[in-house]
Amino acid sequence: MLNSLYLGGNQYTGSIPSEIGNLINLEILNIKNGSLTGVIPCSIYNISSLKMLDFSFNKLIGNISSSVGNLQSLQEFYLAQNMLTGGIPREIGNLTLLKLLYLSSNNLTGSIPNEIGDLQTLEKLSIHENGLTGIIPLKIFNMSTLKMLDLTHNRLSGSLPSRIYLPNLEELYLGSNGLSGTIPSSISNASKLATLSLSSNSFTGSIPNTIGNLRFLRRLLLGENNLTRESSSVELNFISSLTNCQQLNLLSISLNQFNGVIPKSIGNLSTFLTRFEAFGCKLKGEIPSEIGSLSGLEAILFDSNELTGQIPPTLQRLNNLARLYLEHNKLQGSIPNEICRLKNLGDLYLSDNRLNGSIPVCLGDLESLQRLYLDSNQLNSTIPSSLWSLTDLIGLNLSSNMISGSIPMEIQNLKQITEIGLSWNKLFGYLPSTIGGAQMLIYLSVSHNELQGPLPQTLGNLINLEFLDLSSNRFSGIIPKSLEALRYLEYFNVSFNSLQGKIPTGGLFSNFTMQSYIENDGLCGIPSMQVCKSTAPRHSWSKYVRILKYIVPSIAITTLALVLMFVMITRRRRNIRSISQVDISRSALERFTYAEIVKATNSFSESNLIGEGGMGVVYKGELPNGVNIAVKVFNLHSDAAYKSFNVECNIIGSIRHRNLTKIISSCTNLTFRALILQYMPNGNLENWLHSQDNCLDVLQRINIMIDVASALEYLHHGLTTTVVHSDLKPSNVLLDEDMVAHVCDFGISQLLGEEEHMTQTSTLGTIGYMAPEYGTEGIVSAEGDVYSFGILLLETFTRKKPTDEMFSAELNLRSWVNEGLRGSIIEVIDTNLTDQGEELTSSELQCISSVFGLAMNCLTDTPRERINIAEAVGRLDAIRNKFLAEIQAVKVRDQVAKSLA
Repeated sequence: MLNSLYLGGNQYTGSIPSEIGNLINLEILNIKNGSLTGVIPCSIYNISSLKMLDFSFNKLIGNISSSVGNLQSLQEFYLAQNMLTGGIPREIGNLTLLKLLYLSSNNLTGSIPNEIGDLQTLEKLSIHENGLTGIIPLKIFNMSTLKMLDLTHNRLSGSLPSRIYLPNLEELYLGSNGLSGTIPSSISNASKLATLSLSSNSFTGSIPNTIGNLRFLRRLLLGENNLTRESSSVELNFISSLTNCQQLNLLSISLNQFNGVIPKSIGNLSTFLTRFEAFGCKLKGEIPSEIGSLSGLEAILFDSNELTGQIPPTLQRLNNLARLYLEHNKLQGSIPNEICRLKNLGDLYLSDNRLNGSIPVCLGDLESLQRLYLDSNQLNSTIPSSLWSLTDLIGLNLSSNMISGSIPMEIQNLKQITEIGLSWNKLFGYLPSTIGGAQMLIYLSVSHNELQGPLPQTLGNLINLEFLDLSSNRFSGIIPKSLEALRYLEYFNVSFNSLQGKIPTGGLFSNFTMQSYIENDGLCGIPSMQVCKSTAPRHSWSKYVRILKYIVPSIAITTLALVLMFVMITRRRRNIRSISQVDISRSALERFTYAEIVKATNSFSESNLIGEGGMGVVYKGELPNGVNIAVKVFNLHSDAAYKSFNVECNIIGSIRHRNLTKIISSCTNLTFRALILQYMPNGNLENWLHSQDNCLDVLQRINIMIDVASALEYLHHGLTTTVVHSDLKPSNVLLDEDMVAHVCDFGISQLLGEEEHMTQTSTLGTIGYMAPEYGTEGIVSAEGDVYSFGILLLETFTRKKPTDEMFSAELNLRSWVNEGLRGSIIEVIDTNLTDQGEELTSSELQCISSVFGLAMNCLTDTPRERINIAEAVGRLDAIRNKFLAEIQAVKVRDQVAKSLA
């Protein structure tokens, strides 16, 4: 007679017992938020009295059975966040009382069945983050009861119907698909819409003015399409129509093809509007002064357009404005002093415009200012002394202007700054010795000015410096030997000065070529550099030839370096912005103080310690809102830890993938560096493999390996610059609450340029996991990661480390498994898989054998003979699909046999 069964939020493992199907009077069955595996028993679908079934947030596999149509009393059906495969059965259309259907975050494929459109009581339908294809059934757009429809992150195609009748719809999410065609004017029939997200598709045509009839609209995301303006007007008329939406708080229209002008009616938009994204969509004309009426704005993203005119002084009214991005436009006039009234301003980007006049002195009053980018304009003042009091400043770029004056001693006040760009100006005087106080600096360029005098010894205190350009000035004296301490310096240029003496040979100076030193007649280095002053008389024409010989490469290198720096900054900003397209509820990245980190980790209590390594320690922390975090504190007594911190920030701080660890924020000062990361409650793969308390089944292991391979595929093939992890091993594979794997620890990773196939390094990975060419020659390549992945595959299914004491010079992990493949494979398989009371099935043995065969293709001694990681992902998917099909076939046979008996 049991009516309700709530078992959710526990840590049950194993499969769902089929005996639950005997509870014939059950109306509510809730086993969500657990660690259940296996398939959903067919007997569950025979409980005809069920009204609510919730198996969400587990690790269930297999298909959704067509028998689901038997649950004709069902009103709420939750299977989200599992690993279900196959299609959505059309028999769901038999559930005529269904109100809520959540199938999101699985591996479902095929099309959306038409029969879902027959569910006349359905209120919420969520199938996001699957692999669905085909068109959206027309019936769905005529469901009068539907309140929420979420189909984002699938592969759906086709267009929206011309007639939409969804009178109760409040949320519509169709982003990140392959939808095309126009946005129908009948969208206004969904008169209760609060959120409309169509971003990252291929929609064309204009945004219909009828969108203004959606009076309850709060969030409108139309970015990353091919939308245009109406041909009848140069203005973006849809903005005028949106003035009727007085609850609008997020408007995103970036990366479209508007070629139009912002109308003055922008000032009539909702005062609740906090974020207006319109970058890279070919906006023209002036920024209307009426924008100052939008008192709720916190972020304006109008960069990378063709805007002209002046920066409107009316921006001063936006008391909440924290981010103003207007770079890469054609703005003119001076920077208005009124901007200084924006007391919450953190980012001010005005680069690459046609601004002139002076830098407002009052900018130094903006205590919240963190990034100030005014480069590539026509500014002609001195640098206001007030700027050097902005102690929270992280980035300052004033390059490519006509700025004069000297660099003051107060530059040492910028304790947090990582980038200073002052090149291509008219600065004179000395480079102050106090520059050594800005110890967080990574990028420093003062090239192409009129600076003079000696280079300060304190430059050697900038231990994080990666880029240093002092070229084309009047510096004299020697190159300080203290610069040999700069362990991370990748670019160094002192050419076209009057330096003398011997070029240092320690540190990284052996990496720099003659181009770094040319036109310093008093410098002398090793003969191969050819920079020593010649004593032979020279004709004047030979000097010009020599200048032409070196000036062109020097300028080219400098220009290239600036371009690369611009690309890195732009990409980092664009990646940060892309987060808002996906997670529209989250604001920009939070900043954490040292005090907040201390409080979160209970003063770095030993009870909070969850990991320890060569670069530092990791603590569990809890934020005031109850969210758990991982705090990775770096050991600042280690030079390698400094570099590790910077590499991790640069790499995983600017890329996103579901199988990579996420940086939430960071906390840095002169004596402390930490990354705040997503907390992984299930620890790392090494603990699961080598702890007596844990055991993974075959399917869990192959799922984890697919996750890891997917992360590597993204790093190797999904970015414009290849990222080589260089230290793949079980301890660097973390597992979240759903046992989804996340690759972490990018401390010794390398970036390969578009034309680079490999590079060399003196920093070695972990013994046993390194490819042969990595360990002997320091060659880093994507093929080296593939080798490490092959070792990881073997260790995952054998539970033998490559450094196990059983291995020697004659026998290693690879050769041991290879012998098992030729003989008895059961001898090399992890005994935990065979000690569970049952022998491995033939399908399990075949699956593991296929995995071992794939591993051997990853472990060839010659890099070019190894398969690439994209092929490995495809083969692992095929192995898993075959394994699941065989499991299902066995269950079907058992059911048939049982019924016959």
